Amino acid sequence: MDKILVVDDEKGVCHSFKKILGRLGYDVITANNGIEAIEQAGKDIPSLVVMDVSMPKMDGLETLQRLKSLYPDLIVIMMTAHSTCDRAITAMKYGAYDYLTKPFDNAQLISLIEKALMDKRISTPVTFDETGDEKGDRIIGRSPAMLEIFKKIGQVAESDVTVLLRGETGTGKELIARAIYHHSKRVNKPFLPVNCAAIPENLLESELFGHEKGAFTGADNKKIGKFEQCSTGTMFLDEIGDMPISIQAKWLRVLQDGCFQRLGGKETIKTDVRIIAATNKNLEELRDEKRFRDDLYWRLNVVSIYIPPLRERPDDVDVLVQYFIKKFSRDFEKDVNGASSDLLKEFKKYDWPGNVRELQSIVQRGMLLCQKDFLSPEDCEWPPEKGTEDSKSRDIGKLLSDAVDELLKKGGANIYKEAVSAFERLLVKHAMELHKNNQVLTAKFLGISRNTLREKIDNKPNNQSD
Repeated sequence: MDKILVVDDEKGVCHSFKKILGRLGYDVITANNGIEAIEQAGKDIPSLVVMDVSMPKMDGLETLQRLKSLYPDLIVIMMTAHSTCDRAITAMKYGAYDYLTKPFDNAQLISLIEKALMDKRISTPVTFDETGDEKGDRIIGRSPAMLEIFKKIGQVAESDVTVLLRGETGTGKELIARAIYHHSKRVNKPFLPVNCAAIPENLLESELFGHEKGAFTGADNKKIGKFEQCSTGTMFLDEIGDMPISIQAKWLRVLQDGCFQRLGGKETIKTDVRIIAATNKNLEELRDEKRFRDDLYWRLNVVSIYIPPLRERPDDVDVLVQYFIKKFSRDFEKDVNGASSDLLKEFKKYDWPGNVRELQSIVQRGMLLCQKDFLSPEDCEWPPEKGTEDSKSRDIGKLLSDAVDELLKKGGANIYKEAVSAFERLLVKHAMELHKNNQVLTAKFLGISRNTLREKIDNKPNNQSD
């Protein structure tokens, strides 16, 4: 049961809140001034505080500061009869969750409390693995962008609407998908992640929809596909931008009416699956290039959640680092309390092309090497040997400068397309040779999907033979 602390110098207000919120199942405690509020919180930290600004002895803004310094994660909703811009800004600056102006109706207050508690549940430790381990990963973030994501998760989780997650690799799209699932009505049903880029194109249709015996060479038995396995549950389809156009039509039908046929079969099968899809690709560009169906795009792009890259939310770096330090201190049985200010400064200046996943990897490596009670640049081998994305771009530009000058001297109507095409072919060719024609390793090395690599390999000029 969530405990709510109501702080107001008017006893009648406290009594009304206790009556209204008590009927909804909340455990309500009250205080008539800031000093009492701090004492009450010290006895038993509440889930949420609703507090007036104007109070004797210690006003609400001062109490807010004190409470947030003692309990940084405490959710506080401020209320006042005298609405001013300065007070609202000050309250939010001091860490208030939101700000209500009296008089307000009960429905408005209850709705805000429910959303605030939902946000808190989403951002607290939640186990997403199948082992039930309470030390599982969690969504970390206090930046405005992440708080908006928490709110949006709360708004869409309980419905069965299809959700599209967009963002760069390593931003935590699967973690967001699992949070939506965890707070949905299907939480006790299966959650099945499928990476469309990791499954070869000739096997993807069979994996998703299943196949009948004899459907193709090697199909010795009937196979139940993912959509059938996951019926009544939630499927997370990652890297949908890499899904072949031939399969997209069949997937669209599942989204529209929940029907499909196994590969080689004639029977129409019904399934009830909630879809959460994700991509790091620009679907608009893929649609314009006829590589992603227009009707599927609009079917998916109803509820879209953009997960910003780490470089766009530097305020989250500190809390992420602290979380990973605690996590790996526990895993490696070490007593590391935090990171040095020098390391945090360097972290905040870095572009993080690998986003949160890259940060986690660097902190993990640093924790293995750390022999002190704090993490330092020396432990993390910081900065990375390859430098930032900007420095890498400058290095590549320097290497190509002479070749570009020669091409410009040559000129020609199609010089741009010819140059880009030639460079791409050479890059792919040499990368394949470097990795002994292993497509999986080459795709990872180049930072592209295996399907994209195959397209580049197949996209040979007319005069190039096999």
